[in-house]
Amino acid sequence: MTLSTQTIDISSNLKHRLITEPYLSVNTALAGVLLLVFFYSAFFSPEKDNYPVVCIHEKLTGEACASCGLSHSFSLIMKGKFSEAYLWNKNGMRVFIFFAVQLAMRIVFSVLYLKHPETVRKLIMYDTAASLTIFLIAFMPFIRWIFRFL
Repeated sequence: MTLSTQTIDISSNLKHRLITEPYLSVNTALAGVLLLVFFYSAFFSPEKDNYPVVCIHEKLTGEACASCGLSHSFSLIMKGKFSEAYLWNKNGMRVFIFFAVQLAMRIVFSVLYLKHPETVRKLIMYDTAASLTIFLIAFMPFIRWIFRFL
């Protein structure tokens, strides 16, 4: 078998595993969504206020919600304007960091999954526990806001 044939076999095996193994499929989909969020944040501008997605809660009630200004905040973070991003949404940085960490985790855990199939169960448990923990840390202000009247 030649080197080019081996490369094609490895490539087609990887594509097959990405499609057929649920953990890898979910990681690939999540990484894609996270990349779209980052591209959305980089492309749209707070200066132009040209965001296609608007806050439904604010449109319906006239009141700002906990996530109002998050798109502006993300865009400003992508441009390195951290203090201005904080003014748009004080929780923007923690959510942005959550998304960035999740993107890195999707890549790292997928590579580990492919390289060490004997640790798959532990890997998925660690991934789930870490993701849940950082989700709660990042989104606790939003969760509190939702349940503020209970």
